[in-house]
Amino acid sequence: MPAQQLKDFLDEAAVEYMCLSHPPAFTAQELAHHVKIAGDRVVKTVIIELDGKMAMLVMPATWRIRWDRLSRILDTDFLDLADEQEFKDRFPNCEVGAMPPFGNLFGMSVYCSEAMTEQQELAFAAGSHTESVHMKTADFLTLVQPMVLNQGFIKPGAQKPAWLVKGRRQPEDLRPSEPTVAGY
Repeated sequence: MPAQQLKDFLDEAAVEYMCLSHPPAFTAQELAHHVKIAGDRVVKTVIIELDGKMAMLVMPATWRIRWDRLSRILDTDFLDLADEQEFKDRFPNCEVGAMPPFGNLFGMSVYCSEAMTEQQELAFAAGSHTESVHMKTADFLTLVQPMVLNQGFIKPGAQKPAWLVKGRRQPEDLRPSEPTVAGY
């Protein structure tokens, strides 16, 4: 059974969802393997500290965070992975690392990758490492109303732009006009 707070929320909203029990999955990729669906359909929940407040990032299991781009798109200088010890009490009845991507139930802003919104359905940890919820992405987006970001995430193996490939020159309009000091 998913975390009671999540189950009550989904039932009250009258959305269709399915709960599955499976062997312990400590990563979203393991969850995808156990329930036999593509990693892009399983979303992972990452808790971040954004300008001193906890927030939630939601993205396909196969994707990673590009911290520099995420910081830029969120217009912040302070963005970091949150410490589990600092946020574990914010998710009552949830195992650490198995928090469902419903930050709105836990007083957190939710940011999600645009790539996640392109899936028809999604699956996610339901508060435990042995249970997951599967539901329509459209219902998730309606219920959570996350800020959808088209930058700040990268799919491993994605092809780099030609100008970033070693040995190639930058396009003229991307070259700095004068020397810059790294980090400034």
